[in-house]
Amino acid sequence: MLTQEEYMDVVALRRQGWTIGQIADAIGKHPATVSSWLQRGGPPPRRRPSAGHVPVVDERIARRVGELLGANENLLATSIERILRVEGYTGSYESLVRHLREVRGVRRPAPAVSVPIETPAGQEFQFDWSDCCDWGEVWGLGELHCFGAVLCFSRRRFWWFAPSIDREHTFEGLVRFFEDVGGIAAIGRTDRMGALGTSRGGIFRFCPEATEFARYHGFSLKACRAKDAKRKGKTERPFGELNSAFMQEMALEPPSSVAELNRRTVRWLATYVHPRLHRATGEAPEARLEAERSLLSPLPRVRFDTARREPRVVSAPFPLIEVDRVPYSVPPALVGQSVEVRLPVDAGVIEIRHRGELVVTHRLGTPGTGPVWDPAHRAAAEEIALAPHRAHLRLLPEVSATAGSAPEGLLELGPGDYEVAPVELSRYDLGCGCSGTGA
Repeated sequence: MLTQEEYMDVVALRRQGWTIGQIADAIGKHPATVSSWLQRGGPPPRRRPSAGHVPVVDERIARRVGELLGANENLLATSIERILRVEGYTGSYESLVRHLREVRGVRRPAPAVSVPIETPAGQEFQFDWSDCCDWGEVWGLGELHCFGAVLCFSRRRFWWFAPSIDREHTFEGLVRFFEDVGGIAAIGRTDRMGALGTSRGGIFRFCPEATEFARYHGFSLKACRAKDAKRKGKTERPFGELNSAFMQEMALEPPSSVAELNRRTVRWLATYVHPRLHRATGEAPEARLEAERSLLSPLPRVRFDTARREPRVVSAPFPLIEVDRVPYSVPPALVGQSVEVRLPVDAGVIEIRHRGELVVTHRLGTPGTGPVWDPAHRAAAEEIALAPHRAHLRLLPEVSATAGSAPEGLLELGPGDYEVAPVELSRYDLGCGCSGTGA
Protein backbone atom coordinates (compact mmCIF):
# COMPACT_ATOMS: atom_id res chain seq x y z
CA MET A 1 0.00 0.00 0.00
CA LEU A 2 1.48 3.36 -1.07
CA THR A 3 1.69 6.33 1.27
CA GLN A 4 0.97 9.87 0.08
CA GLU A 5 4.69 10.68 -0.03
CA GLU A 6 5.44 7.55 -2.05
CA TYR A 7 2.65 8.34 -4.47
CA MET A 8 4.06 11.81 -5.14
CA ASP A 9 7.44 10.23 -5.86
CA VAL A 10 5.75 7.80 -8.25
CA VAL A 11 3.98 10.59 -10.11
CA ALA A 12 7.21 12.60 -10.42
CA LEU A 13 9.16 9.63 -11.75
CA ARG A 14 6.38 8.73 -14.18
CA ARG A 15 6.43 12.25 -15.59
CA GLN A 16 10.18 11.88 -16.15
CA GLY A 17 9.52 8.91 -18.43
CA TRP A 18 10.29 6.03 -16.03
CA THR A 19 8.61 2.71 -16.72
CA ILE A 20 6.34 1.01 -14.18
CA GLY A 21 9.03 -1.64 -13.55
CA GLN A 22 11.75 0.94 -12.97
CA ILE A 23 9.57 2.85 -10.52
CA ALA A 24 8.67 -0.34 -8.66
CA ASP A 25 12.34 -1.27 -8.28
CA ALA A 26 13.20 2.23 -7.06
CA ILE A 27 10.59 2.32 -4.25
CA GLY A 28 10.63 -1.40 -3.41
CA LYS A 29 7.03 -2.09 -4.45
CA HIS A 30 5.38 -4.55 -6.80
CA PRO A 31 4.75 -3.19 -10.32
CA ALA A 32 1.04 -4.09 -10.02
CA THR A 33 0.75 -1.88 -6.94
CA VAL A 34 2.39 1.05 -8.70
CA SER A 35 0.21 0.63 -11.78
CA SER A 36 -2.99 0.31 -9.72
CA TRP A 37 -2.58 3.59 -7.89
CA LEU A 38 -1.46 5.46 -10.97
CA GLN A 39 -4.69 4.37 -12.66
CA ARG A 40 -6.84 5.31 -9.65
CA GLY A 41 -5.18 8.70 -9.32
CA GLY A 42 -3.80 8.49 -5.83
CA PRO A 43 -3.03 6.40 -2.74
CA PRO A 44 -5.75 4.97 -0.49
CA PRO A 45 -7.12 7.27 2.20
CA ARG A 46 -5.51 6.98 5.59
CA ARG A 47 -7.43 4.58 7.78
CA ARG A 48 -8.87 6.07 10.93
CA PRO A 49 -9.68 4.00 14.02
CA SER A 50 -13.33 3.72 15.01
CA ALA A 51 -14.68 5.14 18.25
CA GLY A 52 -13.66 3.12 21.27
CA HIS A 53 -10.85 1.42 19.37
CA VAL A 54 -8.01 0.20 21.60
CA PRO A 55 -4.68 0.44 19.76
CA VAL A 56 -2.73 -2.81 19.47
CA VAL A 57 0.54 -0.94 19.87
CA ASP A 58 -0.31 0.63 23.19
CA GLU A 59 1.85 2.90 25.33
CA ARG A 60 3.76 0.00 26.88
CA ILE A 61 4.59 -1.58 23.51
CA ALA A 62 5.50 1.80 22.03
CA ARG A 63 7.84 2.50 24.95
CA ARG A 64 9.48 -0.92 24.55
CA VAL A 65 9.93 -0.35 20.81
CA GLY A 66 11.63 2.93 21.63
CA GLU A 67 13.99 1.14 24.02
CA LEU A 68 14.91 -1.46 21.40
CA LEU A 69 15.55 1.17 18.73
CA GLY A 70 17.59 3.15 21.24
CA ALA A 71 19.75 0.09 21.86
CA ASN A 72 20.10 -0.65 18.13
CA GLU A 73 18.38 1.53 15.57
CA ASN A 74 19.19 -0.95 12.77
CA LEU A 75 16.92 -3.71 14.09
CA LEU A 76 14.53 -5.08 11.48
CA ALA A 77 10.81 -5.21 12.15
CA THR A 78 11.00 -9.01 12.22
CA SER A 79 13.66 -8.89 14.94
CA ILE A 80 11.61 -6.47 17.03
CA GLU A 81 8.52 -8.64 16.59
CA ARG A 82 10.39 -11.74 17.84
CA ILE A 83 11.42 -9.92 21.01
CA LEU A 84 7.97 -8.45 21.64
CA ARG A 85 6.22 -11.81 21.13
CA VAL A 86 8.28 -13.27 23.95
CA GLU A 87 7.29 -10.30 26.12
CA GLY A 88 3.56 -10.73 25.47
CA TYR A 89 2.78 -8.75 22.30
CA THR A 90 -0.34 -10.21 20.65
CA GLY A 91 -0.93 -7.75 17.82
CA SER A 92 -0.25 -8.31 14.14
CA TYR A 93 3.05 -7.83 12.37
CA GLU A 94 1.45 -5.23 10.09
CA SER A 95 0.38 -3.11 13.08
CA LEU A 96 3.92 -3.16 14.40
CA VAL A 97 5.31 -2.19 10.98
CA ARG A 98 2.93 0.78 10.74
CA HIS A 99 4.10 1.99 14.13
CA LEU A 100 7.76 1.58 13.17
CA ARG A 101 7.19 3.60 9.98
CA GLU A 102 5.70 6.40 12.05
CA VAL A 103 8.65 6.30 14.44
CA ARG A 104 11.61 6.00 12.08
CA GLY A 105 10.22 6.25 8.57
CA VAL A 106 10.17 3.75 5.72
CA ARG A 107 13.19 1.48 5.26
CA ARG A 108 13.71 0.63 1.60
CA PRO A 109 16.27 -2.13 1.15
CA ALA A 110 17.95 -2.61 -2.21
CA PRO A 111 16.04 -4.91 -4.55
CA ALA A 112 17.01 -8.54 -3.92
CA VAL A 113 18.94 -10.35 -6.62
CA SER A 114 17.05 -13.43 -7.81
CA VAL A 115 18.68 -16.45 -9.41
CA PRO A 116 16.06 -18.77 -10.95
CA ILE A 117 18.18 -21.93 -10.73
CA GLU A 118 16.38 -25.08 -9.65
CA THR A 119 18.57 -27.75 -8.04
CA PRO A 120 17.48 -31.39 -7.65
CA ALA A 121 17.62 -32.96 -4.21
CA GLY A 122 21.04 -34.16 -3.14
CA GLN A 123 22.83 -32.54 -6.09
CA GLU A 124 24.54 -29.43 -4.75
CA PHE A 125 25.58 -27.43 -1.72
CA GLN A 126 27.20 -23.98 -1.67
CA PHE A 127 29.61 -22.46 0.84
CA ASP A 128 31.52 -19.23 1.47
CA TRP A 129 32.87 -16.89 4.19
CA SER A 130 31.42 -13.57 5.39
CA ASP A 131 33.64 -10.92 7.01
CA CYS A 132 32.38 -10.04 10.51
CA CYS A 133 35.57 -8.39 11.80
CA ASP A 134 33.80 -5.11 12.58
CA TRP A 135 31.48 -6.95 14.97
CA GLY A 136 34.41 -8.88 16.45
CA GLU A 137 36.26 -5.65 17.18
CA VAL A 138 33.24 -4.00 18.82
CA TRP A 139 32.50 -7.08 20.94
CA GLY A 140 36.13 -7.69 21.90
CA LEU A 141 36.33 -11.05 20.11
CA GLY A 142 39.17 -10.14 17.74
CA GLU A 143 39.18 -11.30 14.14
CA LEU A 144 35.79 -12.82 13.33
CA HIS A 145 34.41 -14.51 10.22
CA CYS A 146 31.27 -16.54 9.51
CA PHE A 147 31.41 -19.72 7.46
CA GLY A 148 28.11 -20.25 5.65
CA ALA A 149 26.83 -23.32 3.80
CA VAL A 150 23.43 -24.32 2.43
CA LEU A 151 21.85 -27.33 0.76
CA CYS A 152 20.50 -25.95 -2.52
CA PHE A 153 17.35 -28.10 -2.65
CA SER A 154 16.10 -27.91 0.94
CA ARG A 155 17.71 -24.51 1.73
CA ARG A 156 18.93 -25.98 5.00
CA ARG A 157 21.36 -23.37 6.31
CA PHE A 158 24.52 -23.59 8.44
CA TRP A 159 26.57 -20.79 10.04
CA TRP A 160 29.77 -21.20 12.05
CA PHE A 161 31.94 -18.37 13.41
CA ALA A 162 35.73 -18.69 13.44
CA PRO A 163 38.80 -16.42 13.88
CA SER A 164 40.33 -17.31 10.49
CA ILE A 165 39.39 -18.15 6.90
CA ASP A 166 42.42 -20.37 6.27
CA ARG A 167 42.25 -23.83 4.70
CA GLU A 168 41.98 -25.69 8.01
CA HIS A 169 39.03 -23.60 9.23
CA THR A 170 37.33 -23.98 5.84
CA PHE A 171 37.66 -27.77 6.05
CA GLU A 172 36.40 -27.71 9.65
CA GLY A 173 33.38 -25.64 8.62
CA LEU A 174 32.55 -28.08 5.83
CA VAL A 175 32.85 -31.12 8.10
CA ARG A 176 30.57 -29.49 10.69
CA PHE A 177 28.07 -28.68 7.94
CA PHE A 178 28.06 -32.31 6.73
CA GLU A 179 27.49 -33.48 10.31
CA ASP A 180 24.70 -30.93 10.83
CA VAL A 181 22.67 -31.99 7.76
CA GLY A 182 23.54 -35.67 8.08
CA GLY A 183 25.10 -36.27 4.67
CA ILE A 184 26.96 -34.89 1.66
CA ALA A 185 25.57 -33.58 -1.66
CA ALA A 186 27.21 -34.49 -4.96
CA ILE A 187 28.67 -31.05 -5.80
CA GLY A 188 30.20 -28.38 -3.59
CA ARG A 189 30.19 -24.93 -5.19
CA THR A 190 32.11 -21.90 -3.96
CA ASP A 191 33.87 -18.84 -5.31
CA ARG A 192 37.54 -18.62 -6.24
CA MET A 193 38.59 -19.00 -2.62
CA GLY A 194 42.29 -18.33 -2.06
CA ALA A 195 42.50 -20.86 0.77
CA LEU A 196 41.48 -23.66 -1.61
CA GLY A 197 43.36 -22.86 -4.81
CA THR A 198 44.95 -20.34 -7.13
CA SER A 199 43.69 -18.24 -10.04
CA ARG A 200 45.54 -17.70 -13.28
CA GLY A 201 43.62 -15.61 -15.74
CA GLY A 202 40.18 -17.10 -16.12
CA ILE A 203 41.23 -20.50 -14.77
CA PHE A 204 40.98 -21.51 -11.10
CA ARG A 205 42.81 -24.62 -9.90
CA PHE A 206 42.06 -26.24 -6.56
CA CYS A 207 45.09 -27.14 -4.43
CA PRO A 208 45.93 -30.83 -3.79
CA GLU A 209 44.68 -30.60 -0.18
CA ALA A 210 41.25 -29.38 -1.37
CA THR A 211 40.89 -32.09 -4.01
CA GLU A 212 41.95 -34.71 -1.44
CA PHE A 213 39.33 -33.39 1.00
CA ALA A 214 36.63 -33.64 -1.70
CA ARG A 215 37.77 -37.13 -2.73
CA TYR A 216 37.70 -38.29 0.91
CA HIS A 217 34.06 -37.16 1.26
CA GLY A 218 32.94 -38.25 -2.20
CA PHE A 219 31.85 -34.96 -3.80
CA SER A 220 33.08 -32.74 -6.65
CA LEU A 221 34.42 -29.25 -6.07
CA LYS A 222 33.37 -26.52 -8.49
CA ALA A 223 34.37 -22.85 -8.52
CA CYS A 224 32.21 -20.06 -9.91
CA ARG A 225 33.57 -17.87 -12.64
CA ALA A 226 34.94 -14.46 -11.68
CA LYS A 227 32.19 -11.89 -10.96
CA ASP A 228 29.52 -14.60 -11.02
CA ALA A 229 28.05 -14.17 -7.55
CA LYS A 230 24.56 -15.03 -8.86
CA ARG A 231 25.60 -18.64 -9.44
CA LYS A 232 26.06 -19.18 -5.71
CA GLY A 233 23.34 -16.82 -4.56
CA LYS A 234 21.78 -19.49 -2.35
CA THR A 235 24.58 -18.99 0.16
CA GLU A 236 25.21 -15.28 -0.54
CA ARG A 237 21.65 -14.10 0.12
CA PRO A 238 21.43 -15.60 3.65
CA PHE A 239 24.46 -13.49 4.58
CA GLY A 240 22.15 -10.51 4.15
CA GLU A 241 19.94 -11.81 6.96
CA LEU A 242 23.05 -12.63 8.97
CA ASN A 243 24.14 -8.99 9.03
CA SER A 244 20.77 -7.23 9.00
CA ALA A 245 18.92 -9.45 11.51
CA PHE A 246 21.02 -11.97 13.44
CA MET A 247 24.05 -9.78 14.22
CA GLN A 248 21.81 -6.82 15.05
CA GLU A 249 19.91 -8.95 17.57
CA MET A 250 23.16 -10.28 19.07
CA ALA A 251 24.34 -6.68 19.52
CA LEU A 252 21.58 -6.14 22.10
CA GLU A 253 23.53 -8.45 24.43
CA PRO A 254 26.96 -9.08 22.87
CA PRO A 255 28.46 -12.58 23.29
CA SER A 256 31.51 -12.94 25.53
CA SER A 257 33.25 -15.49 23.29
CA VAL A 258 33.14 -17.03 19.82
CA ALA A 259 31.94 -20.30 21.39
CA GLU A 260 28.96 -18.52 22.96
CA LEU A 261 28.17 -16.84 19.64
CA ASN A 262 28.14 -20.23 17.90
CA ARG A 263 25.77 -21.67 20.52
CA ARG A 264 23.39 -18.76 19.96
CA THR A 265 23.64 -19.27 16.20
CA VAL A 266 22.44 -22.87 16.43
CA ARG A 267 19.43 -21.88 18.55
CA TRP A 268 18.53 -18.91 16.33
CA LEU A 269 18.58 -20.93 13.09
CA ALA A 270 16.58 -23.76 14.68
CA THR A 271 13.97 -21.34 16.03
CA TYR A 272 13.55 -18.71 13.33
CA VAL A 273 14.93 -20.04 10.02
CA HIS A 274 14.56 -23.79 9.59
CA PRO A 275 10.84 -23.99 10.58
CA ARG A 276 9.98 -20.92 8.44
CA LEU A 277 8.44 -21.29 4.99
CA HIS A 278 11.02 -20.39 2.36
CA ARG A 279 9.91 -17.75 -0.16
CA ALA A 280 11.22 -19.67 -3.17
CA THR A 281 10.20 -23.23 -2.27
CA GLY A 282 7.11 -22.52 -0.18
CA GLU A 283 8.23 -25.19 2.31
CA ALA A 284 10.16 -25.14 5.57
CA PRO A 285 13.85 -26.13 5.18
CA GLU A 286 13.64 -28.64 8.05
CA ALA A 287 10.70 -30.43 6.37
CA ARG A 288 12.33 -30.32 2.96
CA LEU A 289 15.56 -31.72 4.40
CA GLU A 290 13.77 -34.90 5.45
CA ALA A 291 12.99 -35.58 1.79
CA GLU A 292 16.53 -34.72 0.67
CA ARG A 293 18.51 -36.57 3.33
CA SER A 294 17.94 -40.01 1.78
CA LEU A 295 19.67 -38.78 -1.40
CA LEU A 296 22.76 -37.48 0.38
CA SER A 297 25.93 -39.57 0.53
CA PRO A 298 26.72 -40.95 4.00
CA LEU A 299 29.40 -39.44 6.21
CA PRO A 300 32.82 -41.16 6.30
CA ARG A 301 33.23 -43.64 9.13
CA VAL A 302 36.36 -41.79 10.28
CA ARG A 303 36.16 -38.00 10.64
CA PHE A 304 38.53 -36.08 8.38
CA ASP A 305 41.45 -34.60 10.33
CA THR A 306 41.15 -30.86 9.74
CA ALA A 307 44.14 -30.01 11.94
CA ARG A 308 47.08 -28.07 10.53
CA ARG A 309 50.11 -30.36 10.15
CA GLU A 310 53.67 -29.25 9.34
CA PRO A 311 57.15 -30.84 9.57
CA ARG A 312 59.94 -29.36 11.68
CA VAL A 313 63.62 -30.20 12.39
CA VAL A 314 64.87 -29.78 15.98
CA SER A 315 68.03 -27.75 15.46
CA ALA A 316 70.97 -27.79 17.89
CA PRO A 317 71.82 -26.70 20.51
CA PHE A 318 68.42 -26.02 22.09
CA PRO A 319 65.63 -28.65 22.05
CA LEU A 320 63.11 -26.14 20.66
CA ILE A 321 61.04 -25.80 17.48
CA GLU A 322 59.36 -22.59 16.36
CA VAL A 323 55.72 -22.40 15.24
CA ASP A 324 54.10 -19.05 14.45
CA ARG A 325 57.03 -17.19 16.08
CA VAL A 326 56.72 -19.10 19.35
CA PRO A 327 59.39 -21.68 20.40
CA TYR A 328 58.12 -24.95 21.96
CA SER A 329 60.24 -27.54 23.78
CA VAL A 330 60.74 -31.19 22.80
CA PRO A 331 62.72 -33.96 24.54
CA PRO A 332 66.49 -33.19 24.20
CA ALA A 333 67.05 -36.61 22.63
CA LEU A 334 65.22 -35.34 19.51
CA VAL A 335 67.81 -32.66 18.70
CA GLY A 336 68.68 -33.12 15.03
CA GLN A 337 65.57 -35.22 14.40
CA SER A 338 62.46 -34.47 12.31
CA VAL A 339 59.11 -34.06 14.08
CA GLU A 340 55.54 -33.31 12.99
CA VAL A 341 53.59 -30.38 14.38
CA ARG A 342 49.80 -30.75 14.64
CA LEU A 343 47.45 -27.90 15.59
CA PRO A 344 43.78 -28.96 15.97
CA VAL A 345 41.36 -26.23 14.85
CA ASP A 346 40.51 -23.83 17.70
CA ALA A 347 41.62 -26.33 20.38
CA GLY A 348 44.24 -23.98 21.84
CA VAL A 349 46.95 -26.67 21.91
CA ILE A 350 49.86 -27.83 19.79
CA GLU A 351 50.83 -31.49 19.49
CA ILE A 352 54.34 -32.63 18.53
CA ARG A 353 54.85 -36.14 17.17
CA HIS A 354 57.93 -38.17 16.30
CA ARG A 355 57.62 -41.20 14.03
CA GLY A 356 53.85 -41.15 14.50
CA GLU A 357 53.95 -41.11 18.31
CA LEU A 358 52.84 -38.14 20.42
CA VAL A 359 55.81 -36.85 22.45
CA VAL A 360 54.36 -33.66 23.98
CA THR A 361 51.28 -31.42 24.01
CA HIS A 362 51.65 -27.70 24.79
CA ARG A 363 49.16 -24.93 25.29
CA LEU A 364 49.49 -22.37 22.51
CA GLY A 365 51.83 -19.56 23.44
CA THR A 366 51.67 -15.86 22.62
CA PRO A 367 54.33 -14.43 20.29
CA GLY A 368 56.87 -12.33 22.16
CA THR A 369 56.41 -14.00 25.57
CA GLY A 370 59.37 -16.40 25.27
CA PRO A 371 59.71 -20.17 24.80
CA VAL A 372 57.07 -22.60 26.05
CA TRP A 373 58.92 -25.27 28.07
CA ASP A 374 57.83 -28.60 29.45
CA PRO A 375 59.48 -28.80 32.93
CA ALA A 376 60.86 -32.28 32.22
CA HIS A 377 62.41 -31.10 28.94
CA ARG A 378 64.09 -28.14 30.64
CA ALA A 379 65.49 -30.26 33.48
CA ALA A 380 66.87 -32.84 31.04
CA ALA A 381 68.43 -30.11 28.87
CA GLU A 382 70.12 -28.50 31.88
CA GLU A 383 71.48 -31.86 33.04
CA ILE A 384 73.03 -32.53 29.63
CA ALA A 385 74.46 -29.00 29.41
CA LEU A 386 76.13 -29.15 32.87
CA ALA A 387 77.43 -32.75 32.66
CA PRO A 388 80.85 -31.91 31.03
CA HIS A 389 81.63 -29.40 33.78
CA ARG A 390 80.84 -31.49 36.84
CA ALA A 391 84.35 -33.07 36.90
CA HIS A 392 85.85 -29.61 37.51
CA LEU A 393 83.62 -28.85 40.46
CA ARG A 394 84.86 -29.60 43.98
CA LEU A 395 81.92 -30.98 45.86
CA LEU A 396 82.43 -30.87 49.64
CA PRO A 397 80.43 -33.22 51.90
CA GLU A 398 77.47 -31.63 53.57
CA VAL A 399 77.86 -30.53 57.18
CA SER A 400 75.33 -32.11 59.47
CA ALA A 401 73.28 -29.56 61.34
CA THR A 402 73.14 -31.81 64.41
CA ALA A 403 76.75 -33.08 64.53
CA GLY A 404 78.08 -30.13 66.55
CA SER A 405 81.52 -30.37 64.92
CA ALA A 406 83.00 -30.28 61.47
CA PRO A 407 83.65 -33.55 59.63
CA GLU A 408 87.15 -34.99 59.78
CA GLY A 409 89.65 -33.21 57.58
CA LEU A 410 87.86 -29.84 57.75
CA LEU A 411 88.76 -26.89 60.00
CA GLU A 412 86.29 -24.76 61.82
CA LEU A 413 86.98 -21.33 60.37
CA GLY A 414 85.51 -18.12 61.58
CA PRO A 415 84.51 -15.08 59.58
CA GLY A 416 87.48 -13.77 57.62
CA ASP A 417 89.61 -16.89 58.26
CA TYR A 418 91.10 -18.86 55.38
CA GLU A 419 92.96 -22.16 55.38
CA VAL A 420 96.30 -21.08 53.81
CA ALA A 421 99.70 -22.92 54.14
CA PRO A 422 102.64 -20.81 55.53
CA VAL A 423 105.07 -19.41 52.96
CA GLU A 424 108.75 -20.58 53.12
CA LEU A 425 110.59 -17.35 52.32
CA SER A 426 114.03 -19.03 52.74
CA ARG A 427 113.59 -20.51 49.31
CA TYR A 428 113.74 -17.10 47.68
CA ASP A 429 116.64 -14.66 47.27
CA LEU A 430 115.04 -11.35 48.08
CA GLY A 431 118.19 -9.32 47.08
CA CYS A 432 118.41 -7.51 50.42
CA GLY A 433 121.14 -9.61 52.16
CA CYS A 434 118.71 -11.11 54.61
CA SER A 435 118.13 -14.81 55.00
CA GLY A 436 114.42 -14.55 54.58
CA THR A 437 113.84 -16.02 58.01
CA GLY A 438 112.59 -12.82 59.46
CA ALA A 439 115.48 -12.75 62.08
